[in-house]
Amino acid sequence: MKLSIAILGTRGIPNYYGGFEHISEYVSAGLVQKGHSVTVYNSHNHPYTADTWNGVNIVHCYDPEYLVGTAGQFAYDFNCIMDARNRKFDVVLLMGYTSSSVWGHLYPSGSTIITNMDGLEWKRSKYSKPVQKFLKYAEKLAVKHSQYYISDSRVIRSYLQDKYHVESRYIPYGADLFSEQEREQFDKSEVLKEDYFLLMARMEPENNIETILEGFNNSSSQKSFMVLGDTSNRFGKFITHKFKNDDRIQFKGANFDNSVVRALQNNSYLYFHGHSVGGTNPSLLEAMASEALIAAHNNPFNKSVLNSDAFYFDNAAEVRHLVENVQRHDNERAMVKNNLHKIQYQFNWDVVINDYEDFIIECYRKQNDGKAAKA
Repeated sequence: MKLSIAILGTRGIPNYYGGFEHISEYVSAGLVQKGHSVTVYNSHNHPYTADTWNGVNIVHCYDPEYLVGTAGQFAYDFNCIMDARNRKFDVVLLMGYTSSSVWGHLYPSGSTIITNMDGLEWKRSKYSKPVQKFLKYAEKLAVKHSQYYISDSRVIRSYLQDKYHVESRYIPYGADLFSEQEREQFDKSEVLKEDYFLLMARMEPENNIETILEGFNNSSSQKSFMVLGDTSNRFGKFITHKFKNDDRIQFKGANFDNSVVRALQNNSYLYFHGHSVGGTNPSLLEAMASEALIAAHNNPFNKSVLNSDAFYFDNAAEVRHLVENVQRHDNERAMVKNNLHKIQYQFNWDVVINDYEDFIIECYRKQNDGKAAKA
């Protein structure tokens, strides 16, 4: 069965931004290779201006976010939805709901509607209480106006079952295995192998950056700590100021090619992953695929991916203990090997694309069998 499929809810492809753009890039191209007609909606501000990409149709919609800030996301999603209503897609796949579900009553009535339910956005501490309250409401609207649901984490799937009594299909993100070309990227650098700890994250409180760096700051380690991420926001400026007197901590910014990031992950002594909110985090999968030894914040999201194949921390004291005591022996090498096995067989892009195709076709058939029965 070959379907016409639209993907909404991202800034567009190819990926210049983040998680949903990342998976949309892979899934859209993969579905095209399987014979489907796929359209991805791009912001008119997106750097890629052509009408097709790797066989994927691109629709450029006006996005006023650059003029009015976050409110512009709602206008952009409205524009995408209204355009999709006129194109008669078999399936509309919505990536997230934060600024689209308020327009749920306008979703194309002739299309099968599937929503990837994102990662409990209302829990993010960067949002004010009124915004968190709105995001809870937006989540409720997404459940109401969608016909089928995708969860990229088993934790999200359980939450949707418990909170809304709806079933969702668990389909995580994927990652590519570490390549020899990426290994060569590190060989060209001036960084010493396993001579540094590493953290890569957006500068937000829920990513536990302060906790991690405080633990390292209090340690006696002679290694350096490399931080990858844009520090230009308020929290980033706070963090850089707080730890400015520790010469071991190096803020490297965010302007790194992905192959360089993966090479740095691969060669780090210990990679810290502090994310505490969200589904299956793409940067965690990238670290696993890059064969990094991982220390992760102790929460259900991270543990559902890593299981026993990582070190865990809850506070700065535990970070300090890891920094001062973790050794790279057989047990640690087994952790890395086990995580690589998960990437090969569970978080593999081919598996992810196949799961998306199977679920999309299953949902379309269910929806249209129901229409046929009513007729």
